[in-house]
Amino acid sequence: MKNEKYDIIIIGGGATGAGIVLDAASRGLKTLLLEKNDFSEGTSSRSTKLVHGGVRYLEAAVKRLDIEQFNLVKEGLQERYRLLKNAPHLCSRLTLVTPLYKWWEIPYMYAGLFLYDLVSGNKGLGRTSVLSKKNMIDTFPIIKKEGLVGGVKYYDGTFNDSRLNISILQSAKELKAECKNYHEVLGFLYENEKISGVKVKNTITNEIFEVESNVVVNATGAFSDKIRLLDNDKAKAMLDLSSGIHIVLDKKYLPNKEGLMIPKTEDGRVLFILPWMGKCLVGTTDDKTTISQRPEVKEKDIDYILKHLEIYFSLKIDKKEILSSWCGIRPLVAPDKDASTSSIVRDHIISSSDSGLVSIIGGKWTTYRKMSEEVIDYVSKEFSLEFNKCITKELKLVGSQNFKEDMLINGVDEDIAKHLISLYGDKSQNVIDSVDSIKKLHKDYFYTNAEVIYCIQEEFVKKPLDYLVRRSSLVLIDKNAAKDILDEVLTLMSKELNWDEDNIKKEKNEALTILNSYI
Repeated sequence: MKNEKYDIIIIGGGATGAGIVLDAASRGLKTLLLEKNDFSEGTSSRSTKLVHGGVRYLEAAVKRLDIEQFNLVKEGLQERYRLLKNAPHLCSRLTLVTPLYKWWEIPYMYAGLFLYDLVSGNKGLGRTSVLSKKNMIDTFPIIKKEGLVGGVKYYDGTFNDSRLNISILQSAKELKAECKNYHEVLGFLYENEKISGVKVKNTITNEIFEVESNVVVNATGAFSDKIRLLDNDKAKAMLDLSSGIHIVLDKKYLPNKEGLMIPKTEDGRVLFILPWMGKCLVGTTDDKTTISQRPEVKEKDIDYILKHLEIYFSLKIDKKEILSSWCGIRPLVAPDKDASTSSIVRDHIISSSDSGLVSIIGGKWTTYRKMSEEVIDYVSKEFSLEFNKCITKELKLVGSQNFKEDMLINGVDEDIAKHLISLYGDKSQNVIDSVDSIKKLHKDYFYTNAEVIYCIQEEFVKKPLDYLVRRSSLVLIDKNAAKDILDEVLTLMSKELNWDEDNIKKEKNEALTILNSYI
């Protein structure tokens, strides 16, 4: 890096930064991505795992005759279709049901969701339908029956966010992009008062060096304002931060593959109860928050979710049943006037400072590709540069290029094969081939030693939680199971990365400190 000059450097390795590096590399630009921590360590691995157009934004668009909200929904539905097509091993259709307790809600909700289908056009995932009270009870036996009049069924997408992030980066790497995690940008280089590069610290080796570039893009999500202040200490804040909290329960609370969506809780938030990786994921969004490197779920957050589960289900959940929890910070564009975070349009803004720092503020996972395309188009116009046209609309991501639903994997049991395909798609055989013999890491799950080695060799893993949280998602579905295999993962990593005993001890202590914050 020190001896190279890049066409473009992107700061931030979450969904937006990963998308920009792929778009840039696919257009032939010499591209470098720098991430302070691990890729998708922030919000991009802490989402509600939904690929969606935004049903509630459509409701707001109709009520307020707001064309901006409407266009955001339409764009989201188009990008939802592309995601399911370009990364089918990680993204799939999800059935969602909304229980209704007032008769007038049935035509109201049906009309809104019918419009949602209509907006999606030929890119829809299925037709909305009305469910009877009996059907609702048969499908969700633990749902609260008192006052229930029926429900409405519709379709959206679900995905593995952190694995998609890595798939995007692997795709960029195939196109010659350089992607570096654990590289923190400390400041900028200037030439004639214009940014000409960055000052970087390798946070593992502590080496500090400089890298030159024609263009620098700030795609750091919730930390965008902090990077903008590095360039201009008088920069006006552009973010309004919102948190999303999630807990994970045993699948017995959601025994089928359909999810539930409660469109409005008592304080106006949305509550989702979703099937995800063989568990029951419960989450809500849009609680105003402040910036934090690793936001933690507070007791009041847990109490809030459990309270609302009791409102909609005939059950009482003990906190000891919670397998994991996490909190993500959503970077919303700050409104011009006071508004609750649930009413802010999740659109995005692309701008550049006087010195030429390009920043993208806001957005959401579903539209990462479109946002990335717009950033590179903006760079081309703003800096009078000529690039190839965008090709990412049809670009199959790594893992999906030769993916088939019925693909076979040699050398492992069927259950392990299914597990690998769900995470690595058509790269599953490569995972198996990375070791001489396959060994399960935990009796209750199908994770293997081969995955740890493969993720070090091919998926940028530098620390144990890179694998345990963001490549495998095990911490997100069962924190205690992740603790159980931590020592085995450390042993595998120490051999592959030549760690001594001091390194192993340091990495274990760091991992346990962070693990204990997940619940």
